[in-house]
Amino acid sequence: MYADLPSEITVESKGAVRVVRLNRADQLNATNQALHRGLTEVWQELASDRDARAVVLTGNGRAFSAGGDMDWFGEIRADETERRRAMNEARQLVEEMVAFPLPVVAAVNGAAVGLGCSVAVLCDIVLMAQSAFMADPHVSIGLVAGDGGVLTWPLLTSLLNAKEYIFTGDRISSEAAVKLGLANRVVEDGQLVDEAIALAARLAEQPARALQDSKRALNLHLQRAISGIIEYAVAAESECFLTAEHAERVAAFQRE
Repeated sequence: MYADLPSEITVESKGAVRVVRLNRADQLNATNQALHRGLTEVWQELASDRDARAVVLTGNGRAFSAGGDMDWFGEIRADETERRRAMNEARQLVEEMVAFPLPVVAAVNGAAVGLGCSVAVLCDIVLMAQSAFMADPHVSIGLVAGDGGVLTWPLLTSLLNAKEYIFTGDRISSEAAVKLGLANRVVEDGQLVDEAIALAARLAEQPARALQDSKRALNLHLQRAISGIIEYAVAAESECFLTAEHAERVAAFQRE
């Protein structure tokens, strides 16, 4: 099991807990094609693991995920087939996480930017290291936040707060994320993963049917909200890849 996943994502067993790690540490776990595919496929693999009862999601190295890999963005912009595949996969990733039956604890160990931020807040409980931060800079690089904050943030914080941080792309500190409702609590940096695993182990000991069906009932709020938004949002994001503004912003980012 898990053998078909790309090396950019790893799964480790801790009793009934599965620790999933984004594994491009040298690139701050920026999402390239392989990592994006692995993030999309891992949820069905985990759901098929009969011994798994809870999951921790974190990043290797000093970042949770720095967002999309700019080289991959260039491929998406240049290749219509790749753009269509990536956007379909983006929609699938959101849907897989919302439908996933086991409880997922995010251990946000560093920067959670763009897709990294989106994936973190799609988890069931979000723990953030003291030094970590979130940001959704889709708009700032010329993209609609189609697989990002537009889908979930209005349910987690206020619509006004969601607009401010999506429109500006500003960083959200760990303490601010808790106040806004995007995270549950802040943990000392060196204790984050251990605390997340301990919490997941506690959840793994809960009656499985009751916990999983409770999660399903709660996530119906997300599912119903997302179903009315995601088709438009992802289609709009796909079109933005072709704009001159996006190309200019990516080029400027790469020169920095």
